[in-house]
Order: sequence, then structure tokens, then C-alpha cells
Amino acid sequence: MGIRYLHTMVRVLDLEKSIAFYRLLGLEETRRYDNEGGRFTLVFMAPPRQPECPVELTYNWDGDDGLPSDSRHFGHLAYEVDDIHATCAHLQANGVVINRPPRDGRMAFVRSPDNISIELLQKGGALEPVEPWKSMASTGHW
Repeated sequence: MGIRYLHTMVRVLDLEKSIAFYRLLGLEETRRYDNEGGRFTLVFMAPPRQPECPVELTYNWDGDDGLPSDSRHFGHLAYEVDDIHATCAHLQANGVVINRPPRDGRMAFVRSPDNISIELLQKGGALEPVEPWKSMASTGHW
């Protein structure tokens, strides 16, 4: 079973102020994604010569009334896995709840014992959706 660190996500209230802060720390913008349908922007910032170690700044265009007081700043850790179905089966067999099953063959979420949300993403393209995952409902939140 292979795994590779991808990023850590934090929600931000003011995208420009946050970008300026992370630039002060020495991070550089490595990529940006604007999603019209979802009404959000993702900005990835990483240390120079370490583009593989980004922080993902997630900005919701319509605001987020819970920020900064509800601990929603920290979003999740993300890891790329060789086989999302095998990874989820292994975790589930060891007592881990699959909060968001990989119904699409591409993405799943689990939580650590400390309630840290962990995103698992299939390496390369999505796998063919299979049971039990494709019909499994989500549990809790992620």
C-alpha cells in the first residue's frame, strides 16, 4: 500500500490578507483554482524549492460566518494512495470509520482518533466504482 503526502488545508476569511501573511513567511503561490459552481477559490502556497509541501488556502466567496471562532480554519490533511479501495478496506478492517466512502473511486475521508479529517485521493485517475463503496452512505461529517 503506497501513500504520499499532498497538502494541509486551512479555511481563510480574507484571501488577500492570508496570501500576504504566508508570503511574509516566505511561501510562494504555486497554483490557484477558482470554482465558479462551488463559489470557492483554492490557493496553494509552498516554501521555495518545496512545491510538494503546500498549504491549501480555501476561500469561500460567499463568506463563512463561523470563521474565525468555530475551529473550521483547519480543514484536513490530504494523502495520495495507490489503491483507494484497498486502503479504505484496510482501514475499515482495523476499526476506522469511512466517513465519506470512495463512491467515485477517487476520494474518501476518514477521521483520526483526535477527530482530524484525513482526505484520501486515488493516485492517477479514479478507479472504477465498486461495492461496498459505491452504495455506502456517508457517516457523520468530514
